[in-house]
Order: sequence, then C-alpha cells, then structure tokens
Amino acid sequence: MDITLASAQDQAEAVRTGAISAVELLDATVDRYERFNPVINAIVVERIDDARLRAADADAAMAAGESWGRLHGVPMTIKEAWAWMGTPSTSGHRHLVEWRPERNDVAVQRLLDAGAVIYGKTNLPVSMADWQTFNSIYGTTSNPWNPELIPGGSSGGAAAAVAGGMTALELGSDIGASIRNPAHYCGVFGHKPTYGIVPIAGHGAPGDPTTLDIGVGGPLARTASDLRMGLDIVAGAGGLDAAGWRLDLPEPRWERPEQIRVAVMLESPCVAQDDELTEQLAATVESLAALGVQIDDSARPDIDIERSHDVYMALLRAATGTGYSKEAMVDQKVHGERYAAGDRDYRAVAGRGISLSHWEWAALHREREQERLAWAAFFEDYDLLLCPTAASAAYAHDHSGERADRTITINGTQQPTTDQLFWAGWSCGVYLPGTVAPAGLTRSGLPCGLQIVAPHLQDYDSIAFAGLMEREFGGYQAPPGYD
Repeated sequence: MDITLASAQDQAEAVRTGAISAVELLDATVDRYERFNPVINAIVVERIDDARLRAADADAAMAAGESWGRLHGVPMTIKEAWAWMGTPSTSGHRHLVEWRPERNDVAVQRLLDAGAVIYGKTNLPVSMADWQTFNSIYGTTSNPWNPELIPGGSSGGAAAAVAGGMTALELGSDIGASIRNPAHYCGVFGHKPTYGIVPIAGHGAPGDPTTLDIGVGGPLARTASDLRMGLDIVAGAGGLDAAGWRLDLPEPRWERPEQIRVAVMLESPCVAQDDELTEQLAATVESLAALGVQIDDSARPDIDIERSHDVYMALLRAATGTGYSKEAMVDQKVHGERYAAGDRDYRAVAGRGISLSHWEWAALHREREQERLAWAAFFEDYDLLLCPTAASAAYAHDHSGERADRTITINGTQQPTTDQLFWAGWSCGVYLPGTVAPAGLTRSGLPCGLQIVAPHLQDYDSIAFAGLMEREFGGYQAPPGYD
C-alpha cells in the first residue's frame, strides 16, 4: 500500500519502527502534493522547507530513543484559519494577507506537541461562510472525485487534501457542517465534537480571545480510529479553563452491533432531499440492520423540528455576526426588517439573527436549552441518530451572485443551497457531537456520508459507530486516479 494513503497511526508506526524515516515520509507526501494539488488546489500555504528541518529533527530524536508523541514524524496540514505562528491566517480576507500570528492556537500546539510535522494549510471560503471553497486570495478548491465539483466548505481544502492523500489527518472547524459536509462530499471521515471540548478561541479572528457560540474545531481523516486519535490530541480544557477543568470522555455504551439502538431520519419536511442520496443511505441502513443493529425509522426527539431549525438559524447568524461592525449590524437589521415577520428567506433570517437584542438571544437560548434536555431524554432510549449530512452529493462549482441567491438541483427542481443548513443544525445547534462516515457511492458514482449524532459528550460513540461502518463496508475509497 502507498504509505501516503495509510492512516496517520500507521504512518507514525512506520516511523517508530524504522520502516520509513520522517524525512522520507514527508518527501513521499510532498510528491503527492506536487502531483495532485495543481489539480484541486487544496493546500494553499506551504512551509515544506521548514517541515523538512522538523522531520530531520524527528528522525534524530527517534534515533536517540526519544518519542515526541502519537504523531511523531507524521506530515499533516491544517485549515488556513487556525493560527500557526508565522503563517498566513486570512480566512479568505484580503485585508489580512499580511497578518501573521505570533503564537499557535492551542489545538495547533497540541498537534505539534504530539510530534506532527505540519507542512501546509488548506483552503477555505471567505469568512468560512460557504459550502463551496473559493476566495480571491487562493482561488478555488475542487473535489478530487471530479474537479468540476465542489469539495464542500468551509473545511473544503481539508477534506480534499485528506481524500487526495496529501495528509492523513487534518484539523478543521464546524459551525454549519463545515467539517461534516466536506467529509460527505469527498468521501472521508469527519468529526464535529461536542461543543466546547476543543479550544477554538482565536480561530479565524486575529487576537480574538472569545469562543464562538456553536463553533467547534475537529479532525478529518481517512479512518475512524484516526478521528479518535486526532480528537484525543486536540481536546481538553484550554485558556483559563485549563487551570482546573479536565476532560474525561466516556467510552462507547455498546460493544456489539446487536446492542446498538439507532433512530434513523433520512428525510425531513424542512428540506428537499436528493433521491439518489436517500437511496444509498437507505441501503447502508439496511446493511446495518443485517448486522443486527436495532433500527427505528420513526423515533425522534420530542421537539418541534421546524422550530428547532429556526432557533438554530437565528443563533447561528447571531454568532457569526459578532464580528460585524455596528454599522454593518444596523444595515443587516434594516435589511431584515424589509421582510414580513416569519419570512424564512435566508436574507431575512440572517438580518434578524445578526441584529438580535440580548433579550431576544436569551429567549432563543432558553429554547435551545429545552431542546437539549429533550435530546438527552431521547438518548435514554436510543444510542445514536443517523441522518444525512447534506441534501445531495457534491454539485458543480457556482460562484455567481451571493450565497443566498445560489441554488442546486434536487430531483429536477432548483432549491436554495442554504436550505441544506437544516442537516447542519440538527446536531450542531444543540451542541451535540456528530461524525460523518463514508457510506458508499451514489448511482452517479459520487461519495456520500452518513451523519451519526451522539449524546452530549459521547463523542466516542459516534466515532466507534463510524469504525463499525468502516470495518463492515470498507470506509474510505481513493478517488479515481489517486490510488
């Protein structure tokens, strides 16, 4: 097997045993980068010379009997928005092109402390606010399965790099499926952790010490076990919390497939769903049932699904709007007021959410807390909920107009791309962990992923279930021409 397509753990083991040196592993990875990155433009910042020096130090340390950690000598990349000292961190904004972080974000430092040889950063959309990945600084990232198609976003470069074998492990972020939908579109694994367990303060905003509501950081990989390893490395209290808090995630609540109680929700009245995607996900669920997994197609948490989505959208836009100037916020408020009360057009939702008063935000937050309790009650009877990650497989690049104007074709009809945020918020809005595992190919030959939603802080449950799917159904497949 090509070592560059091996898991991060297998790569680390190869370095540890001397089967390959860290320098040789980096060189093999860079070779793939030089072959494939010009096609898909996933990695947009490279520090290969610095990485070679670090890889050489990793080899010297290993020769001296010193191990840096679980990623000793493993080359990898991270999303461009993460602060990595001395490298661009623009989030696609031209006014930040010259800015360089003077420190590493906590999660990035933890990867380095575990021995990672970071050699580049991956592309993202402007403000990390799109399910496509393009900006005027770095250009457009494409899907390794078909360069005419999107890789997803906002961790689109991350997923494309993982799928293309240019990194075995990536550090992405997610507030609206930004880890999960790229994993789905590119056929890799992705994990959105329980809110708050991975330090993310400063991510995407120079010098910002705050943690963004709903937003999380998490891993993407080609194996479920690498997801768990990546999560174990970056998770844990950071900043002021590190003085006293300790994270101790519980192990999965089951050991065998027949012990797993799963609710399945493959469609929703809140969003149109592509028939090809539903067909493939349904086939995957049937295969899970054949393994003995207990399947319930009708079980749902006791919440108003449509109202839950409205609450998520308002709180999402309130969170992402915190970086707006006062003038921009007022403009959004005026814009939102042009729509009738209750209008669910994305522009109306955005304008109202960005300009929420604190009282209005607190009222929505109270609703969210009630929803979280309903989910907790639901998970007393079910271990997991399975659902789509998006409304379709990857679709064609479309840079026309504003995001809110763009549509995708679902079963022959045009649907707003923003409608897909329903599946993003289904777990994200209530702070739950969600893992995406490859679930085969659609009839059109495109990868798709199944979203696995787990209870609060039961991140290992959804990752373990992804591992079960991987063992039984094969998991990651290299895109044509990348094997």
